[in-house]
Amino acid sequence: MKDNLDIFFRRKPALMLVSLKKNTRMRYGSVLAKEVDCTYSHAVKILQTLEELKLVEFDKKGRIKLIQLTPKGKEVAQAIESIQGLIK
Repeated sequence: MKDNLDIFFRRKPALMLVSLKKNTRMRYGSVLAKEVDCTYSHAVKILQTLEELKLVEFDKKGRIKLIQLTPKGKEVAQAIESIQGLIK
């Protein structure tokens, strides 16, 4: 696995975590991809990495996977928001 810091200092993964935190209801991957302006396949790759890091979890409902932050993911998203506030 690549260096874990890599994932947090890239725009799309950070935006995904913050987007999931801001909207507390569970989300579909395709909706999240649109919100952060990336392709669905790119979003899936990012989400798989975030799942490996235990920052998001999936709840499968038939053919659909719903995504939500784990408690650890909420902490990371909060830290990203704090950093955003510091650099604005």
